[in-house]
Order: sequence, then structure tokens, then C-alpha cells
Amino acid sequence: MTTPQQIKDWIEAALPCEHVQVAGDGQHFETVIVSTEFRGQTRVARHQTVYRALGEHMQSDIHALSMKTLTPEDWQELNG
Repeated sequence: MTTPQQIKDWIEAALPCEHVQVAGDGQHFETVIVSTEFRGQTRVARHQTVYRALGEHMQSDIHALSMKTLTPEDWQELNG
């Protein structure tokens, strides 16, 4: 069974991130990902970036993934 920590590790290994938070039950996961890579990208493009970072894990290890993808500036605005 896939763990939130595994997903966090996979994302951090493939994408430069300032913050990654993953919660889930082994099949359904929710993430918050903060990366400079998201600057200038639409929400769809940001999600595609994460899908590419997770690669084959999206086919074999992750059933459902909800993402909140933020730039460092977006993150700062939310967390003051």
C-alpha cells in the first residue's frame, strides 16, 4: 500500500519544492505542493507538471490524487 510519505518523497525527488504536504488513506491522497516551477503556469499545467514528476506511480501506485499547486508567492499570501 502506498503511503503519503512515499508520494511526498517521489514528488520531492522529481520536482524542486519549497513545501510538500501529503495526506491520505493508501488509495486517495490530498497534496499541497509549493514550487517555483509553477510560476507562469495555469492550474492544468501545474497538475500536468506533478503528473510528470510522479510518472509511472500515477498508473500503478496512486488511485486518486487531489492537488493544491502553489507558487511560493501564492503560499506566502495564504499563510501571511
